[in-house]
Amino acid sequence: MSAPKASKTNAMRKLDDLGIAYEVFSYDNEDGQIHGTAVAEKVGLSPETVFKTLVAHSGPNGFVFVIPVGEELDLKKAARTAGEKKIEMLPLKELQKWTGYVRGGCSPIGMKKHFPTFIHAGGEALEHMAVSAGKIGLQMKLAPRGLAEAAQASFADLIK
Repeated sequence: MSAPKASKTNAMRKLDDLGIAYEVFSYDNEDGQIHGTAVAEKVGLSPETVFKTLVAHSGPNGFVFVIPVGEELDLKKAARTAGEKKIEMLPLKELQKWTGYVRGGCSPIGMKKHFPTFIHAGGEALEHMAVSAGKIGLQMKLAPRGLAEAAQASFADLIK
């Protein structure tokens, strides 16, 4: 199921262009609860299948890490995976400038600029996973391989 044409996000348009199947879930964010486990509950999906998109950097180089909502990114593992000595989280005030997305609506697909992207290895074995569809209040569920293809991502051990 895809969203009506007018409400499609960059992420959904890219999946459509690539012919990758996905399902869109919308949720009410009036209560301000946009953290991952609350979103998983709102859309009726297991938190183990809902992933958050984190953006980090090493100087001018940006990197995207997609990990389960209940987990924490291991910055040392992330740096090693990205081929950097050290990385740090991108300051929140820089997120929209770098990606075109806002906190709570950042999708690993369809950013303003492509950054090397890594999905936590545990996601590869899932039948499906959900990530932000590129707007607060929207999640999209798709096969892990479809996400990896659309985000030009690889799988790696990323969590603490």
